[in-house]
Order: sequence, then structure tokens, then C-alpha cells
Amino acid sequence: MARADISLLEQLATNSSPYSDPLARLDWNKLDLSLPWLPDTAVSLYGLAEYEALPEIQRIRLSQYEFTGFIHAGIWLEAIFIERLSKNLKHTQSTQELAYFLHEIREESGHSLMFMKLMECSGLRLPGVWRNRPFIADFLGRHTPLDSTLFWLAVTIGEEVPDRLNRYIRTQGQDQVDGVIRQMCTLHVIDEARHIAHGRDALEASLLQTSGWQRRLLTPVVNTLIQQFTRTFYLPGADVYELAGLNPGKQWRTLAQKNPARREFILKCLSPTLYLLRSHGFDVRDPVL
Repeated sequence: MARADISLLEQLATNSSPYSDPLARLDWNKLDLSLPWLPDTAVSLYGLAEYEALPEIQRIRLSQYEFTGFIHAGIWLEAIFIERLSKNLKHTQSTQELAYFLHEIREESGHSLMFMKLMECSGLRLPGVWRNRPFIADFLGRHTPLDSTLFWLAVTIGEEVPDRLNRYIRTQGQDQVDGVIRQMCTLHVIDEARHIAHGRDALEASLLQTSGWQRRLLTPVVNTLIQQFTRTFYLPGADVYELAGLNPGKQWRTLAQKNPARREFILKCLSPTLYLLRSHGFDVRDPVL
């Protein structure tokens, strides 16, 4: 099985201590529902005349529901990571690996509890805990062997695609986005930096045993994963628009799907990940909503 370097695992576990519980770190009383949860440029309809014509209060509510849809998808994805890491604890081959996996399970659990607390405090939630799960990404995440290159490709893509949006909110949301939301994204990004470092290291170790023809065979699956993760995290469902008062939701979702500004924003967010995969010999396409 491809494994991350022991010294890296030690460093990552050390940096995870002491544990910072986001439920305790965030001052939930300061959550301000009159403020956006996304920078304007990160809203799916940004750049369209139809969006500019909306009242400000409706644009704010849309940003809040789009972020709620984003964290809903995060709960689904983190549940897969927790499930796979938990099942793999008995197969760890060093105390360093065991310690790091336990740290990651604790951190991923904290993220999901943080998301659920936000929905509780705000009263903004979407129907169905496991809504809109992309079938192929979900199946591969739950069933692909941990000693395979495909598993670590799925982990790397799944970690990096949403992380780029969190980073954007953190850096571009100053003076625009509610302070609790920005702090939430900051806490998430700090933890995810370690998870991504581990995933990339394990992927690179696995790729040492992956030939050129194997990479070519994997490329269509990689493209499917990129497409599904991108749509899951960057294209809100029709119900998100309807909860924000935009009806019919399917019509607004189609506008977002065809929005050139949205496509440009997504490509900017995902370019580091696409570059990484191409540098490893995967002929990946730019994702299309």
C-alpha cells in the first residue's frame, strides 16, 4: 500500500496538537444574518444582468443558501473520509500513521459538526442530509481500495476542489462576508492544508508504481471525478434558488450553468489542481457545469 512519508505524518500530527474545536472557537452569537456568506464574485449568478436586477436582500439570501448547499456537500464528503479512515485504522503499520489518522478523523468530525451548528444557529438548512450525492464519486470514495492510485486521486481531487472556495472566501471576503463565516473558512483551511499534504504525498507515492498506460486508463475516471466534484460544490441545486425566493429554481440553475463568469471563476479556483494532475500525466479536461 502506498503510504505517506513517516516524517511527514509525524509533522502533520504534531501540527494537529493541541486540537482546536471549531464549535468552541467560533462565537455563534456574532453570526449576522444581514450579511452575505459569499463574496459577490463567488455567487453562481454573478455577472448576469438578472442577478444585478435582484434586490440586495435577495442577493444576500442567495449567498447564504449557496454557502449552505456548499457545506451540505462538505458533510457528505467528510463522512466518506471518516468512514474510510476509521475502517483502515486496524491496517495502519506505524504509530505515526495511526496517530495522524485519528487526528484527521477528529478534525473532519469537527468540520461537519461546525457546519451543522451553523445551520442550527441560522435556521437555514436544506432538505435531506445526504442530498444530491454524485453517484460515481460516492461509490468510488466508499469502495475503491485504499492501496490504489485511484483512491488517492479521488482523495486529492475531493479535498482540493472545495478547499479552493474556502480559500477564496477567506481571502476575498474581507469587509464583505460575515465574520463568523470567514473564521469558519479559516479554521477549515488550516486543517485541510494538512489533509491535502497527506493526500498529495500518498498520491505521489502511489504514482511511482503507476505506469503510463495505467494513467491513460485512469484518465476518463479522473475527468468524471473532477466533473462530479465541481458540479457538487460549485453548481447549486434548484432548491437552493427556490429557498432564496428565485422561482422556478431549474431556470435559475440553468442560467448559472451557462454563466461565463461562473465558468471563469471555477477554472481560476481549480487551475492548481488541474495543473497538478496534468503534470503527473493525466490528460484532464477543464470541467463543464
